[in-house]
Amino acid sequence: MPPLASIPSPAENGFGIGPFFFHAYGLAYVVALLAAIAITSRRWERVGGRRALVQEVALWGFPAGLIGGRLYFLATSWDEVPDHWWGPFAVWDGGLGIWGGIALGSLAGVLVLRHRRADVALFMDAAAPALLVAQAIGRIGNWFNQELFGGPTSLPWGLRIDPEHRPARYADDTTFQPTFLYELIWNLTLAGFLVWLGRRARIRPPGLFALYVAGYSLGRIGEELLRTDPAHHVFGLRLNFFVAVVLCLAGLAWFAWSQRPRVTAGAGAARA
Repeated sequence: MPPLASIPSPAENGFGIGPFFFHAYGLAYVVALLAAIAITSRRWERVGGRRALVQEVALWGFPAGLIGGRLYFLATSWDEVPDHWWGPFAVWDGGLGIWGGIALGSLAGVLVLRHRRADVALFMDAAAPALLVAQAIGRIGNWFNQELFGGPTSLPWGLRIDPEHRPARYADDTTFQPTFLYELIWNLTLAGFLVWLGRRARIRPPGLFALYVAGYSLGRIGEELLRTDPAHHVFGLRLNFFVAVVLCLAGLAWFAWSQRPRVTAGAGAARA
């Protein structure tokens, strides 16, 4: 029996203007970048930073993130790469691993910040909520591509998937868990929480960024248990499930370490 209500999928994954076709996946990333720059700029200026530095970090961090995301995808999902010479470069068809994107993009950003002798930890805390908002916007591209959804469901918010995008074992099912939507909501909620926490508590940098790593990974743990897209498995669970568990624990440990009490040399000498 079909569900009484459902979320439709877009009929096309983009639009054409003359001879050009614009993929919604790529446009979502452009909007995500602009949103991240705007939010980080405002937060960075509030702590005395310069807006131009945010733009410089984005200039290097965004392409590095795309490269890192694609390299992670190629390393962990090589069997999903299109069978053409340009297949490894076809990012417009999806295939970006967020872990690789965060790692290489953050590394590029840190190098720029160190070169400019900026406060790296403070900048990371300014950028943490912005990254979550950007990742939420990026997930809209997955909706247009009809990818990265969960198992079949009859819930009223089930996502309708066209037959050509369904896994073979679910060919007769029509609606699936909208995991892209779950992550979008989780990311925006977590972003709001980090902003609230940063204003209400004295969080020592880069504590907010550490919570971003832990919190996002926590959401991905649940998402990886729902998704049905092809993935490599370890002990019967998706590889990214274990990556998310490790990063969640690492983020929590990083946060605890960054907030530990610190004793100054003067205080230690006085007690002695």
